[in-house]
Amino acid sequence: MKYRKEKDSLGTVTVPEDAYYGASTQRAINNFPISGLRFSRSFIFSLAMIKKCAAMVNGELGLLDEKISKSIVASAQEIMEGKFDTQFPVDVFQTGSGTSTNMNMNEVIANDHVNLGQSSNDVIPSALHISALTRIKGRLVPALLRLKKSLLHKTSEMGDVKKIGRTHLQDAVPIFLGQEFSGYARQVALGIKRIEAVEDRLAELALGGTAVGNGLNTHPDFAKKVVALISKYSNLNFTEAENHFEAQGAQDAAVETSGALKTIAVSLVKICNDIRWLASGPRCGLGEISIPSVQPGSSIMPGKINPVIPEAVIQAAVQVMGNDTTIMIGGQAGNFELNVMLPVIAYNLLQSIDLLSSGADVLAEKCIDGIGANRGNCAGNIEKSLALATYLVPHIGYDRAAAIANKAHETGKTIIQVASEEEILSEKELKKIFNGLKID
Repeated sequence: MKYRKEKDSLGTVTVPEDAYYGASTQRAINNFPISGLRFSRSFIFSLAMIKKCAAMVNGELGLLDEKISKSIVASAQEIMEGKFDTQFPVDVFQTGSGTSTNMNMNEVIANDHVNLGQSSNDVIPSALHISALTRIKGRLVPALLRLKKSLLHKTSEMGDVKKIGRTHLQDAVPIFLGQEFSGYARQVALGIKRIEAVEDRLAELALGGTAVGNGLNTHPDFAKKVVALISKYSNLNFTEAENHFEAQGAQDAAVETSGALKTIAVSLVKICNDIRWLASGPRCGLGEISIPSVQPGSSIMPGKINPVIPEAVIQAAVQVMGNDTTIMIGGQAGNFELNVMLPVIAYNLLQSIDLLSSGADVLAEKCIDGIGANRGNCAGNIEKSLALATYLVPHIGYDRAAAIANKAHETGKTIIQVASEEEILSEKELKKIFNGLKID
């Protein structure tokens, strides 16, 4: 590999000859060989969009030569199109303001003109908000809507399938399988509402605050105009932050968003675990539903099929929960006029959005859509359940019903068999009580 010399305020740095970046980026590469993790394309896209819109506004305001402005716009657009992804090699774990990544972008596009009217301290939080809201609106919400639709379809499809309910992992009174799935659908629907509720806060951008929030070295119309252009190109309604000191000194919107994402992750774990239990077996478990067989499940047991899709989604959800803890701790690092954990907050928040988006899509397509009810098992479990004694309580009282349940358990007989043998009610009355269960 051939190299060239680049100079900055600290001296001379050796940079690969074919690199578009310069000394600042190379120093960051040398200083932070920590994780190998890089910012996602969505973050780089958003950062390049800021630079593009800033150059357009600075040209309009007469602060940049028209030729330079157009060159920056063209270069930023190419980055947005993904043509220079390899030119952003800086590790996520870097300076807490994200200055290294901001400088990386400035160097790849051109030079100091790219940063006119900006600071890493207002640009990086803005890129975080833009990329997060863009991914939520364009990826996560559609994926959750797809999952909700799939669950609602199963709610309808299995609406007439009676099965045993369970509380404390013990038999309870019967419900419909469709009712169980309606609960899952509602969880997802509420998750959508929760994530949509944070959009107004994410829509506020820190641009215009520059270094400490007071707008030093930026034109008074800069932020308003740049934010308007970002809204135009993203088709989202972004606004300038109501208070720049809050927007840069705190990252409460990211913490709030992560909390909503964590709640969605918890919902997915509940749904996936229920599906695993309901499909357990196929012969020695609950076996009330069947899920699609997508791959062999064992290297030693022939014919074994595992619930791999729910398992994968659960793991993704657990990662989101861990990310939320990282983001929460990062949110506490708002020291005076700057939060110094911006890169790790941004990385984890965007990863959580993408994990939940992909997880919801995969769960719907490769699992929920193909679920079928095992009607025989559902009916058989109801007939065997001791919880059927609950139906007798209004007629014979709790204590006598409990005695029936105990005897059924001891003898291995059904509740209906014992109640009939004990002659506590007439056959006609028993038939009327249990007729709705479709059990003779």
